[in-house]
Parts: sequence; C-alpha cells; structure tokens
Amino acid sequence: MKDDQFKAWESTRTKGKLNFVLFTGLLSWGLPMFIFIAFMNKPFTDGFTSKSAIVHCIVWPLAGVLFGVLNWYMSERKYKKELSNRNNT
Repeated sequence: MKDDQFKAWESTRTKGKLNFVLFTGLLSWGLPMFIFIAFMNKPFTDGFTSKSAIVHCIVWPLAGVLFGVLNWYMSERKYKKELSNRNNT
C-alpha cells in the first residue's frame, strides 16, 4: 500500500463504516447500477408495482450495501497489514 493510499484510508476510516457503506456502496455504486440497469432492461414498463420493478428496487440497493461492506473489509485488511509492516520496520 502506498503512503498516499495509507493516509487516505486512515482519513476514510475515521468517518466510520456506516458512512463508507452508504456513500461508497449505496450511492456511488448501487444507485448508478440501479439507473443503468433500469435504462437497459426497462423494469418499470409495466408500472412501479410489477414484479420486475419490485425486484429491481430491492436487488440494487442491497447489492450496493454488500459492495460497500466488502470494500470496507478488504480495505481494512490491507490497512492493518500495512500498519503491521510499518510497525515492524
């Protein structure tokens, strides 16, 4: 992990996991995917209460949250490994 990445993650982690998951996962990934897939597949053509629209409204926000949580844990793992390496040298 480069020094700028290390410092950036230190700054990010001080804001908290919930903030990271909401902004990185839900808003930065889940929402764009929701819009992109809605544009491509048109799940709302039969109305907002059709089965495909309801599934679309559930799947992409959940996928965004999952994306954010996974990114958080992967970044934390890299950070802790780098912190350990820096403390040992």
